[in-house]
Amino acid sequence: MRNTMTLRGGKPDLASLLGRIRAIAHPPVQITPLPPGIRVEKDVMVPLRDGVHLAVNVYRPEIPGRYPVVMCAHPYGKDQLPRKTPFGYSPPFTYRLMRQTGPVRFSDQTGWEAPDPARWVPRGYVVVNADLRGFFRSEGAPGHLMSDQEAQDYYDLIEWAAAQPWSDGNIGLNGVSYLAIAQWKVAALSPPHLKAICAWEGLSDIYKDLMYPGGIREDGFTALWGRQVKSGVDLRDEQLRRPTRDEWFRSLVPELEKITVPALICGSFSDQSLHTRGSFRAFERISSRYKWLYTHRSGKWATYYGEDALGWQFRFFDCFLKGRDNGMKEVPAVRLAVHDTRTEFVVRAEPAWPLERTRWTALYLDASSGQLRLDEPEASSAASFDAPNGELQFSWAAPWDLELTGPMRLVVYVSVEQTDDLHLFAGVRKIRGGRHVTFEGSYGFAYDLVTKGWLKASLRAVNEELSRPGQPEHDFDAPQPLKPGEVVELQVALLPSATFFKRGDILRLDLRGSWFFAANPLAGAGPSAYQESPPGTCVVHTGAGRRSHLLVPLVAPSDGR
Repeated sequence: MRNTMTLRGGKPDLASLLGRIRAIAHPPVQITPLPPGIRVEKDVMVPLRDGVHLAVNVYRPEIPGRYPVVMCAHPYGKDQLPRKTPFGYSPPFTYRLMRQTGPVRFSDQTGWEAPDPARWVPRGYVVVNADLRGFFRSEGAPGHLMSDQEAQDYYDLIEWAAAQPWSDGNIGLNGVSYLAIAQWKVAALSPPHLKAICAWEGLSDIYKDLMYPGGIREDGFTALWGRQVKSGVDLRDEQLRRPTRDEWFRSLVPELEKITVPALICGSFSDQSLHTRGSFRAFERISSRYKWLYTHRSGKWATYYGEDALGWQFRFFDCFLKGRDNGMKEVPAVRLAVHDTRTEFVVRAEPAWPLERTRWTALYLDASSGQLRLDEPEASSAASFDAPNGELQFSWAAPWDLELTGPMRLVVYVSVEQTDDLHLFAGVRKIRGGRHVTFEGSYGFAYDLVTKGWLKASLRAVNEELSRPGQPEHDFDAPQPLKPGEVVELQVALLPSATFFKRGDILRLDLRGSWFFAANPLAGAGPSAYQESPPGTCVVHTGAGRRSHLLVPLVAPSDGR
C-alpha cells in the first residue's frame, strides 16, 4: 500500500470555524417588507379535475390589468415566510445552518426558494405560490413527490392561472431545488398556456442524482429531507427498500425530451451532492429550441436572489412571457463561470454544452509511481488500499496553463480481496504550492474538491447507448457481485466542473472506499453522507493493456491553438 500525501488547506481552520459560528448567529440575510402597490390574496382555492382544491397565494399589481404569471408549487408551505420579531425579521433556520457565500436579500413574502414578489410584481408580473396536493393548506391526501399525479395537478394550476381576469394567459414557472424539480414533468405535458420555465438547480433523476449516486446509498440529506417532508410515501423508507434503480425510481424520472418550451436552467458546479448532475442532464436532453444554461460555483440562494441572476431571469421572462424583443434569443446558450479558486473566476459566453472545442485527453494511472501520465505505461503494476479506510493518490503536474471544463470519466481496472463488492469514491483535487485549492460545495461547504464521482462495483454495467465521451451512463438495475482476484473494468462518471490550472499546479486523483468529508454542518460537508465500502482490499491495476485512465475535458483556446 502506497503512502498518501497530507497537505495544508483542505479543511476549515480555527478562524473559519469562528466565522461559521458568527454567521449562524447573524447570517448575511436581509429581509424587507413588501413594498406598496402589491395586492395580496391568500388561500385562493384552485379546483383540480378530480375535485380537490390547491391553496395558492397570489401577488399582483394593484393597478387593474392583465399580466403574465410567474408561478411555483412545492411541499414546503407557501405561508412558511420569514418571521418578524421585535429585533427585525428572522430568516429560515436553514440560512443559519448552511453557510452563505454572500448577502441574500428578499422580501418578507418570499417563500422557501421561491420567486420574490417584491422583485417581480413591480415589473408587471403576477406571482403565484402554491401548496402541492395534501401539503399545508391544500386539500387531498399528501401527494407523491415527483409523481405523474403531481404533474397533472400542476398542469391544472397553470391552466387555471391562465383563465383568471388578472392574467394575460402567459404562464412561466420559476424556483429553486424542488421548485425546479417539479417543473420537469409538467413541462413535458405541454400545458397550452405554459410559455417558459426557469428551473434553478433541480435534479432530474432522484436515484442517480441524490439517493444512490453511482449506485451508492446516500445516508445524510436523504434521511433529513425524508423526515422534513411528509410525502404520500416515506422517501427514506422507499430508498432503503430499493437498492437498485427499479420501476418505482424510474417512474419518478421526467421525460425530458418532451420538453419544448423555452428554458433557462441553472447548472451549479457547486451542488455536486444534490442538483449538479440532474441540471446539466436536463439542459442536454430537453428539446427546446430556445434554452440557456446559467452556470456558477457559489451559493444557490446568494446567486438566485442576486442581481446578475435576476437580470437573466427578468430578460428571459420579459422575452417569452411579455413578447419583448430584448435580444434574449441572440444570447449565447451558456453562461460559463470558470474558477481558479473558490472566489477567483471569470465568466464568458459559450455556444453549447459540452463545449464544442473540448479535447478529450487521457491521463493514465501508473500504480508503480502514483503518477498520472499522458503516455500509457507499458509495464504492468498494481497498488492496493483498505477499502473502508484507505486511499490511493495519482498526481499530474499541469505542463502549461490550461482549463478543464466539462464532466470527467474514470476508467479503472480493479480486483478485490475478502469481499464481493466495492464502493469506489473518486475525487479530483487541485493543489498549488503545497496547499489544497478548495471550491464551493453543496450545503454551504467551502472546502470541496474540483469534482467527484461514485460507483458501486457490483452495479458497474455501462449503458453504451446513453453514454458520451466524458459521461458513462449506468442502469443500476442488475447487480454483478465481484469474485476475489477477478480484474474488472469500472467506469466512473465524475461531475461537471470548470477549473483553471496554472502551469505547475497539481491535479490529484484520489481513490477510496469511503466519503471524503465528515457529515457536519459546522466543520464538515453539511449533511452529505454515503455508505462506505464493505471491509476488504481494493487492488488497482495499470499498464500492460489495462488502460486505467482519467479522461479529462481539456478546453482548446477559442482561437483554435
